Amino acid sequence: MTAVPRLRIDGLRVARGGAIVLDGIAFEAGAGEILALLGVNGAGKSSLIRAIAGLEPAPGNIFLDGEDIAALSPEKRHRHGIGLVPEGRRVFPGMSVRENLEVAATDGRAARQRQIDAVFALFPDLAAKTGEAAWRLSGGQQQMLALGRALAGSPRLLLLDEPSLGLAPRLVEALLDEVRRIAADGVTILLAEQNAPAALAVADRAIVLRGGGIADSGPAGAFADPMRLRRALLGA
Repeated sequence: MTAVPRLRIDGLRVARGGAIVLDGIAFEAGAGEILALLGVNGAGKSSLIRAIAGLEPAPGNIFLDGEDIAALSPEKRHRHGIGLVPEGRRVFPGMSVRENLEVAATDGRAARQRQIDAVFALFPDLAAKTGEAAWRLSGGQQQMLALGRALAGSPRLLLLDEPSLGLAPRLVEALLDEVRRIAADGVTILLAEQNAPAALAVADRAIVLRGGGIADSGPAGAFADPMRLRRALLGA
């Protein structure tokens, strides 16, 4: 029997201001798989991430472990196991590190504490600043907090929108190491990135958006060929 994919997108369409942003998007991702979502600025990477999270109107089917969640609100999608790290981090700056994590935890008190403890085990720098206001953290620490906040909801699917944006190369490498560890625990990760080499270094597979559709897809290693990647991103 063929296993049900963790994520299946079928016929997804996003329009904004009368213009078609994405049309007929279809792909799958398995449990524990890292799928890189590549494309030039304006190709629709963030729109696709937001559509899956429920933040963008998008006719079509979105299946999570075989259940169609397309009609659910963003809050219900979160409770069903979708975690989002939006572009620009967007932590709650006036709240402490712990408070940022508590907002996202969805279970009872004991379960919430276990979830927060797991985040602190993954990111010891945050554990040392549990009472610190989020605005006082460095850019890298804020990105870790944004990622930890998404993980506090125990997601099955984690959506990362440009997580390396504004980070130094050393911090990007550290962040992607954490992404690998998260996926190794069975979490499926959709990684939208402008930094294609960084995304391909961590991903299992990649899809490239261009002109409102999927221009190319395949194993991440196949895009090590710079000509193939250039053609996929920019066309002939």
